[in-house]
Amino acid sequence: MLEEVERWLARRSWSAADRTLDQLLAAKAARGSTVSVVLPALNEEETVGEIVSVIRRALMTRTAPLVDELVVIDSGSTDRTARVAAAAGARVVHRDAILPRLPALPGKGEVLWRSLLVTSGDVVCFVDADLREFSADFVSGTVGPLLTDPGVDFVKAMYDRPLRNATDAPGTGGAGQGTGQSAGQGGRVTELVARPLLNLHWPRLAGFVQPLGGEYAARRALLERLPFPVGYGVELGLLVDALHAVGLDALAQVDVGVRLHRHQDDAALGRMAAAIYRTAQLRLSRGRPAGQAGQLGQLVRPRLTQFERREDGAGGFAPRTHAVDTEERPPMREIAEYTAGRAA
Repeated sequence: MLEEVERWLARRSWSAADRTLDQLLAAKAARGSTVSVVLPALNEEETVGEIVSVIRRALMTRTAPLVDELVVIDSGSTDRTARVAAAAGARVVHRDAILPRLPALPGKGEVLWRSLLVTSGDVVCFVDADLREFSADFVSGTVGPLLTDPGVDFVKAMYDRPLRNATDAPGTGGAGQGTGQSAGQGGRVTELVARPLLNLHWPRLAGFVQPLGGEYAARRALLERLPFPVGYGVELGLLVDALHAVGLDALAQVDVGVRLHRHQDDAALGRMAAAIYRTAQLRLSRGRPAGQAGQLGQLVRPRLTQFERREDGAGGFAPRTHAVDTEERPPMREIAEYTAGRAA
């Protein structure tokens, strides 16, 4: 590890317990800061309501007004996600109702990008909507450094990520036998794809424990300057671009405990890995001369072929080819509707 990263780890890694809620409220009031929490949600009726309820009970009361607005962005759910979230006290906005002149693309990054248009906080905190046994530390922990330290612009949550928990059904990708938790074994795409990419190409980011985690907070002034990959590459893309925009010392991470959530199967993880690799490749090409960048882009085919056992009696395996996310949205400050709304 680079000496610079070792110093960064000692200076910019904290625990959620390092800042009390009272300290955060005092710092927020002193600076006149506002905080928005965004939950991107797609068919999360089982979990989104509890997350919203915890945030409202712990961080949106008269005596603990840490969060100023809580918005769930529904990206086309076919279940009761929107109703459950609204009943729990969130403002729910459908993805397609935001910036309607621009047809929405599928993907989490698209939803996060559009959320900037319907939130107003100086600090924006993103939280995945599939978390179980949710703790308000995921919010207070990640926004804490942004409220108390003006030199911090971007904060990632870090946590244990059990690969299997009691809510996983057999055959859903969990490892181990029976129920219970296998601590520290989650984040397979992180360990097999993202961490090697960061260590090889962006070694100054090698100190991040959960570079692909969906729980992080940043200053709006930074987020509106960054492009957003529309799909699975959004977390890696934002992290790399934030490094280039504000430098390592403006980035931080906070330990918030344990993250329990639904795990995806290996085929889905393969598609996620391909999108993350493509996001990294696009950023690597930006630093090359024009001719070399074009050649590098041509070498990467934005398709992923996977195989499934045939079930039609013919035997053997059938190929399934999927498109890999390649679209990116421009920095939000380049969108006329956003700049007009901020000016108003």
